[in-house]
Amino acid sequence: MAEPFSFELVSPEKLLLSDDVTMVVVPGAEGDFGVLVGHAPLISSLRPGVIDTYNGDKVEKRIFVAGGFAEVTAERCTVLAEEAVPVEDIDASAAEERIKAANEAISEADKDTARNAAETELAVAEAMLVAGRGN
Repeated sequence: MAEPFSFELVSPEKLLLSDDVTMVVVPGAEGDFGVLVGHAPLISSLRPGVIDTYNGDKVEKRIFVAGGFAEVTAERCTVLAEEAVPVEDIDASAAEERIKAANEAISEADKDTARNAAETELAVAEAMLVAGRGN
């Protein structure tokens, strides 16, 4: 059985989770990556997706993150998330409203920066809806 290590999930508002886990799977910008104790040090940006924490061979917690950064050392994994929501707390209708608002913002954007921000929001809302539906 894998050895436990420290995992922390921090949002701009507060520390959301601090737990010992045997593995964590993180949605990195270049693809999902798994972290076990003894992992090589790395820093990765995150894409919108779900973090899965494991205790033994079972998923213990599933948390949607909108993006951010992960720092991994041999003894710990720390995620600094822009936004984080437990998957079971995702409201599909609220995510659909975010998608609608983002699409409207894209169509109304008159500058590239506004369009890019709206497209980022759309990607987050769509990933959140998928995560909430369990796909």
